[in-house]
Amino acid sequence: MMVRISRSTLEQIMSLAAASGQEVCGLLLGQPGHVSDILPAENVAPDPHRYFELSPATLLKAHKAARAGGPAILGHYHSHPSGAAIPSATDAASARPDGSLWLIVGDDEARLWIAGRGEGGEVTFTRAMLDIM
Repeated sequence: MMVRISRSTLEQIMSLAAASGQEVCGLLLGQPGHVSDILPAENVAPDPHRYFELSPATLLKAHKAARAGGPAILGHYHSHPSGAAIPSATDAASARPDGSLWLIVGDDEARLWIAGRGEGGEVTFTRAMLDIM
């Protein structure tokens, strides 16, 4: 799968990740196959240096906006400040196999993943390509 994103949107995510020593997170918004915007969220995890948890207030705001005709929530982004841009065991344990996008920033790169269902019902991540415009 190929997903379009503007260079400025991707650079915004990368800048947010680089500016923080903890995991940053937010929502990817747009239409299927095209991330048109992001909504940064507060990381409310008990240990934000190692984990992320999106602020419930940000999630509610985005869902209300989508129901009112705004952009759809395609997935989210988060960073791995001391790791690679690949899903961790914690990511897999907290993900739902719903086809949502997971853009992960780590080691000065961003990679896009799709959360899907494995053979045993567990979450598996499939790499997707970013079409940077």
